[in-house]
This record gives sequence, structure tokens and C-alpha cells, in this order.
Amino acid sequence: MSTAAPRTAGPDHLWTVDEHLDDILSTVRPLEPIELNLLDAQGCVLVEDITVPVSLPPFDNSSMDGYAVRVADVAGASEAYPAALEVVGDVAAGQAEPLHVGPGQAARIMTGAPLPPGAETVVPVEWTDGGLGEGPATGMRARSLAPEAAAGQVLVYRPAEAGAHVRAQGSDVKAGDRALEAGTVLGPPQISLLAAIGRGTVRVRPRPRVVVMSTGSELVQPDEELRPGQIYDSNSYALTAAARDAGAIAYRVGAVADDADTLRDAIEDQLVRADLMVTTGGVSVGAYDVVKEALSYAGDEDEPGSGVEFRRLAMQPGKPQGFGSIGPDHTPLLALPGNPVSSYVSFELFVRPAIRTLMGLPDVHRPRTRATLTADEPLTSPKGRRQFLRGRYADGKVTPVGGAGSHLVAALARADALIVVPEDTESVAPGADVEVVLLG
Repeated sequence: MSTAAPRTAGPDHLWTVDEHLDDILSTVRPLEPIELNLLDAQGCVLVEDITVPVSLPPFDNSSMDGYAVRVADVAGASEAYPAALEVVGDVAAGQAEPLHVGPGQAARIMTGAPLPPGAETVVPVEWTDGGLGEGPATGMRARSLAPEAAAGQVLVYRPAEAGAHVRAQGSDVKAGDRALEAGTVLGPPQISLLAAIGRGTVRVRPRPRVVVMSTGSELVQPDEELRPGQIYDSNSYALTAAARDAGAIAYRVGAVADDADTLRDAIEDQLVRADLMVTTGGVSVGAYDVVKEALSYAGDEDEPGSGVEFRRLAMQPGKPQGFGSIGPDHTPLLALPGNPVSSYVSFELFVRPAIRTLMGLPDVHRPRTRATLTADEPLTSPKGRRQFLRGRYADGKVTPVGGAGSHLVAALARADALIVVPEDTESVAPGADVEVVLLG
């Protein structure tokens, strides 16, 4: 994987949100394309236009169970004066030797079966007596149960126009048409189309492999007993789920204790399966901020250009951030804060665009819109910081959810948007027009 070197700045530089994001996106490069089987390519991005080699449908076929007939033979047919036709046999889907339908003749035809030579239209079985002479049929009986219906005579009670109930050759796509464009994300409908035109493999950019690692000796895994001073590790679950939602293949690593050597060893062990590393916690200025201690170096003599820089951003929540590359392949690493809301907001702003860039998508950002703020009182924001508040968006309006605290997980679970308050704004009044990042 090719990455450019992240830029550096002095220790006192206060990075803007846009500067940090631009640095990430100018460093991360899309993954190299590979050839994958269809099901393995689900969620991946095409790197080539797909041309249809064979028309769909490849032949005229019936869209109904009924009888293939000539138009002239059923013209004027009614229940009072039905058209009586000779049944010359069955035409089933996949049948290799088609029957020929001549004047005064009909062939029983099943849905998907090729329209036999001589036939011009299909009359549904409900428009006939089904060949049983018992009035209008409600369905077509199996040949094994009513062999006499596959031969003899059928009464047709309604006329049909040419091409009625027939799927014409090429009516879906024609040979030579472009089926899918490069840049298309392959979901179930696209994979269905590829299979239908005979493509068993496609050339795509693979889904990036993202390893998520939380840090902190206080973290306990869900279902384990909490002891004094401990909390459950929610960040690694949230970020792994978020990475999968972004399109990645994500691996969650259990919480790593506050020990720099242990963390370095854990990261090195995970590099073999990572196109992107994400850590959470340990990036501030405390005595136990282990990620900063373990990774804050200018690079390795054996790995020129590698290293992680820890930065202060003019944003709330999420002021402390880290970004760089590690290991022999210069795997990108984003170090996020440990507070749950800070961690998740940082993921949405920085990690998700990085994942989408690795995938080769042209648009890597969450959609944004403008909305009217509905609140009981003005929103306050620290001067010089771009604030991202949780909110719920509907019908052009957005309502704050919870407070500004970066630990309020319950409020985050109710939010489906982020309310953006610019750096130069300290108060936003109810009814004001605000920018909103849509999360759902």
C-alpha cells in the first residue's frame, strides 16, 4: 500500500479540523485493485466499466404460465365464442429443442421459457380452460397430474396483442451496453446483474482491513465483573462497528494495558492484517497516556518516513489527536481520544473519510445540510474551537441531544446528526440556521 508522508508542525501549533483532515486524506492512498469472485467483491468498489457481453434476456421468453399462440388465432376470442386451438406440447424453462407453433396451434409455456418459433404472444392460463374443458382455469396443473392437458385442445377466452406477456430479448440490457461504471459500490443488485451477464469475477479495490485497539488498564470487557475504578470497554466496540458501517473489514482488539512496550508489541502483532490502525485513548498529556508515550517518535532508522505525530486540534470534543504511519509498509495510524463521544466524533470526521479513501470512493464524507436549530436556550461554544454537538434531525430542523460532555454515551446513542458550531461563534440562538452532519 502506498502512502505519502504526513506533514509535521511545531509542538505549539494548533491544527484546525480542516488541516488535520487534509493531511490525512493527502497521505492515505486507495488500495491496489485485485480480482475477486463475485461474493467476495460485495461492498467493494469497481475499478473498471463492465460491458454487457450478452443481452438480457438472451431470448424472447414468457413472463406468465400460459399458452404460446399466434395473434390471429385468438383474435375476437371470448367466453361465449372461445378460440379452440390444438395443443402441440409443453415449452419449459431451459428446454433446448423448441416446438413450432403453426396456425390453429398452441403450446403450453412456463414462466421464463423461450417463446417457440411461430408464436407471437402468450395468453395466461387464467384466460383459458387449461385444456381440461372445465371452464376458466385458475392455474396450470402439473403435467404428471394432467398429461392430457399437454396435448389435445385448449379453449382461449380472451384475445392477446403481439408481444403480450413476453419479455423481449434485450429488453433489460443489450449486448454492448455498459452495465456498471467504474466507482460503483457492489451491493446485492449489482452482484445479481454481474452474475446475470456471466461475470464470475470482477476487478475491484478490496475493502480495507481496519484494526481497532483501545487502551487503558481500567477497561474491562463486557460480561466481565466490574471492580472499583474499572469501566467497560465501549470504544473498541463502537469504532469497530463504525468501521464496518463505513465499508471496512474491521477487527477489534481487546483493551491493552497502560504499558508502552505492551502496546508497541500489540500493534506490531496486528500490522500483518491492517491497512489502517485505529487506537483510542492515551493521547492527551497525562502521565499514563500510553499511546503518546509508545508512538510519539519521529521515525525509525529502518523505516524512514514512519512515525506518529500527536496534535492539538481547535475542536470540541476531540482536541488531542494523533496521526502518522508505522511498520515496514507505512500503515496509516489514527490515534483518537479515549472519551466515548470524543472518540466517535473523531472517527466520523477523520477515520471514516480515510476508510472511504482506501476504498477508492470519490465522495468520502458524510452528507451535510442546513437546518433550523430548535432548542429551549442558546447553545454556547468555546471561542476558537469548532464544536460538534449531538442532535436529532428531521424535516429541516435539528434538536440538541444531551449536553456537551464527552462522556455522554446515552445521548450519543439517541443522536443521528452532529450540529456544527464554527470557531468564531460563541452562541447560537434557537431558530438559527446551522450546519448539520447527517450520521444515519
